Amino acid sequence: MSRTMPTKGLSARSGRFAGATASSRHAWRVAALTGLGAAAYTAWVLEVVLSTGLNPIRTYVSELAAQDQPLGGLFRATDFTAGLLVFAGGLLALVRLARYAACRRPWAVVGWAGITLFGAATAADAWLPLSCTPTADPECAARETAGLVPATHQAHAVSSSLAMTGALVGIVALTVAARRYGWFAPLARYGPALVVLELLATAWTLTAIALFTAGRGTWALGAGQRLQVLLVALWLGLLAYSVHAERRT
Repeated sequence: MSRTMPTKGLSARSGRFAGATASSRHAWRVAALTGLGAAAYTAWVLEVVLSTGLNPIRTYVSELAAQDQPLGGLFRATDFTAGLLVFAGGLLALVRLARYAACRRPWAVVGWAGITLFGAATAADAWLPLSCTPTADPECAARETAGLVPATHQAHAVSSSLAMTGALVGIVALTVAARRYGWFAPLARYGPALVVLELLATAWTLTAIALFTAGRGTWALGAGQRLQVLLVALWLGLLAYSVHAERRT
């Protein structure tokens, strides 16, 4: 006695399996790109073992990549790599959100858009380096105040501001998404603490920059900014782990 195979049921199950496999591969790519970008974004810690001649408590992180610094090329390369990797990861996540309406939640879209902006602006930073180190070199600071430095100084300030704005938007929005939508359990658990610390570090950095610009010293500007970018990298690493663990964006 012959039996007819339920081909329709098999096709549906095969389609779901193929869709799940594609989703898993996509999430793995996003996680890998974001995680590698986070690692590259911490390249400035090499100043602990390399002789840069810059005081990490006083100086901008971006001064490591200044054109007059002997290791400037190395730090510009790592900045560009970090930005490009995170940009690619964010863009892939946005493509998936555009394809699947079920995943297209407002906080998620805003968050991944912020991450993508952060990546693009960080990569742009590498092509708009400072010509000298204003916090370490009084002559450079005087030229900057008088407007006698290359236009890349102003352009660098704009791209750096865009990068940090994108990072803050992404950090806050995706942490809210994780808690509101029940996504990314590791991010939902540890993300809020990192958000608070990041906002405090940003306030410290902005205050120190304002005081330095007003000629009132650096107020540990370098320490505040290094804490700020370190927390961004830690949060990106947590995001990458969460995406990989849950196979979703």
